[in-house]
Amino acid sequence: MTEAIFYDLKQLTGLAPSLSAQVARAIGTRVVTAKLLPGDLLEDEVALATRYQVSRSVIRDAVKTLVGKGLLEVRRGIGTRVRPRANWGLLDDDVLAWQQTAPADSRQLQQLMEVRQIFEPKAARWAAERGSDASHLIIKAAVERMEAEKGAVEDFIFADATFHRAILRATDNDFLVALEGVIFSALLSSIRLTNDDPRKNEKSLPFHREVYEAIAARDGDHAEQVMSYLLGDTSQRLRGKWTNADP
Repeated sequence: MTEAIFYDLKQLTGLAPSLSAQVARAIGTRVVTAKLLPGDLLEDEVALATRYQVSRSVIRDAVKTLVGKGLLEVRRGIGTRVRPRANWGLLDDDVLAWQQTAPADSRQLQQLMEVRQIFEPKAARWAAERGSDASHLIIKAAVERMEAEKGAVEDFIFADATFHRAILRATDNDFLVALEGVIFSALLSSIRLTNDDPRKNEKSLPFHREVYEAIAARDGDHAEQVMSYLLGDTSQRLRGKWTNADP
């Protein structure tokens, strides 16, 4: 699983990135994969321009991008320094995507799952209570794609991600929709950490179906309850996997 899949899920593919965006990605990846640690100083502009074969203005634009994402800080007379992880824009799409290039991290996955357990059950409730009939049909179509998928694992993941994204969108809450990257990152990270085919979890599909049916019936209580159980079960299974995977 790569960052490219994350961008596909976010529907952010399209125009080729600018030179400064490419350099920002290269440096940002070095930061999130711990090749550059908090407190480390970057090379100066001349050295970075030579490394990436671009102009100094491109380097300055790339650094500005990373400063905006909280990864770097520029101090006059000192240089450009990597900021602590607590200062990063962890919900930024690029930061979430770049972390897909880092070694699988059970602690990060656990944190992502905890965030999902906070907001997705309520999202299921609000999708049931507020969602339009058309938005419910999108959720249904995603469940049916999950149930029918026998091909590539990536196709199943896309269907699963679409299911959860459709629920967020059915809430008609823009702030919840903005959190869809957390779901995508958690799905991709879980596959990377466990190296499992998600279709092997036969318990999961019926609960996805039950969540949809509760939403379609506009039963907010049941939708919230089943989504909470689904995520709790997923978290418990992953915990067993990452406990075995950690050194």
